[in-house]
Amino acid sequence: MSTFLAKPGDVVRKWHLIDASGMVVGRLAVEIARILVGKHRPEYTPHIDTGDFVVVVNAEKVVFTGNKMNAKVYQWYTRYPGGRKLRGVKEMLAKRPDRVLHEAVRRMMPKNKLARHQLTKLKIYAGPEHPHQAQQVEPLKLDNLSKVKKATTS
Repeated sequence: MSTFLAKPGDVVRKWHLIDASGMVVGRLAVEIARILVGKHRPEYTPHIDTGDFVVVVNAEKVVFTGNKMNAKVYQWYTRYPGGRKLRGVKEMLAKRPDRVLHEAVRRMMPKNKLARHQLTKLKIYAGPEHPHQAQQVEPLKLDNLSKVKKATTS
């Protein structure tokens, strides 16, 4: 019996919709990266793009655990002298809420050309609307992800 290897033309891609409101960024990013790479499928092949499309709505309502909301800093370099840029999580969520989740997913994927191509199948929107109704997007239930519940004092 030979090992099954998927061919690029044989892959049938689905579109998944994820509502990110109240979900933890890291746990959500792991599941999104898994779907983009295609590891959720039985016909997963490492060198072929077998992943699906993912549409994420309500990206502005994601949460962080612990003290990350105050302590975490995003940094990048503009390639100019003194071009190091720093931005905290609160400021990043206020200005570009889609980039917070995009960076988390990007950093959890492999560092190669195939992963950069697979990342183009991720569509993130800050609000509840998205323009992908024509693709018959199916809502994806992520029951294994626990939403953060605010502690109530009694």
